Amino acid sequence: MRNIEEKISLILLFTALLIFVNGHGYIKTIHADDFAVKSISTRPNSPVAPDFTLKDLSGKTMSLKDLRGKVVLLDFTTTWCPYCKKDIPNLKKLFISMRDKNFELVSIFINESPKKVSAFAEKYSLPYTILLDEDAGVARAYGIRGVPTKVVVDKKGVIGCWQCIAAEDKIDELLKEN
Repeated sequence: MRNIEEKISLILLFTALLIFVNGHGYIKTIHADDFAVKSISTRPNSPVAPDFTLKDLSGKTMSLKDLRGKVVLLDFTTTWCPYCKKDIPNLKKLFISMRDKNFELVSIFINESPKKVSAFAEKYSLPYTILLDEDAGVARAYGIRGVPTKVVVDKKGVIGCWQCIAAEDKIDELLKEN
């Protein structure tokens, strides 16, 4: 009996939290594949995205600061994640559709060796920027708790959306801003 009471209490607490958060505009509902999905968006006074410097597959370093002036989609991912693999066609489509715009798509592979990521990138013909977060320091700085996680950063280096499900809409919105 107590187990049922605990479950009901948790459901009520979660429902109250959703009502509170939704009432304050921090959760956005979108419809995809005939079901509602929640996406956490940032508040109006969004934080500046933590800068980082990581190596790409050729050993060249890149920092987030290098991309100022562009809208950036940071895709935190791994080679072993089935959801990440399932998302690759969508990322490729987004990359191609945004190719001529002031946009950069960066996949950040967490706790992965260069050899493993290189083989993965070749197998899936990844056309966008690949960076290696071998010690997960950048993932920790961004509070990444699971993959895939998408973070959209505006032209000024401010987080526009964290855990974005409708990232393309946010990217379009930020590209229209000066």
